[in-house]
Amino acid sequence: MSETVLQSVREPFRALVVGFVPEAADLSAEAWDEGEALAEGMLAGRPAAVQRQVRLLIRALDVLSFLRRGRRLARLDPEARTRLLTSLQDSRLLLVRRGVWGLRTLAFLIYYGRDEGRAAVGYRGSPGGWIARAAARSGEAAIPGSSGSNDTRGAAT
Repeated sequence: MSETVLQSVREPFRALVVGFVPEAADLSAEAWDEGEALAEGMLAGRPAAVQRQVRLLIRALDVLSFLRRGRRLARLDPEARTRLLTSLQDSRLLLVRRGVWGLRTLAFLIYYGRDEGRAAVGYRGSPGGWIARAAARSGEAAIPGSSGSNDTRGAAT
């Protein structure tokens, strides 16, 4: 089995996710797996060079954390991690800001891309759009011939 994009940087990446979304600290192992699968799916569609850059950025942030705070990202207390990430997302260097905001976007995907994450903030949107919501309310199938599930991936639109 080949290595996934985030496998070699899992520990610092999870620390970054918790830094961006503190509620992620309470995720179960299954929820982490589900969220990381979403992120891996997003990264799989990117060129190999971009995947390497993402890993390099995560490693660089981990080393920077050690140089600035004397601890790796996963060992920083939550307040110190938040201060570090805030300073980096507001950096004068555009490349640093873009990289950190890109990782922040992946963190949001991991947490809020799962059904439980969306429910935690009261988001009731459906991948099937308004038609699926109306069908769910009336108990009908969202798409003729479907089971009534809100999952309309692969359905013609």
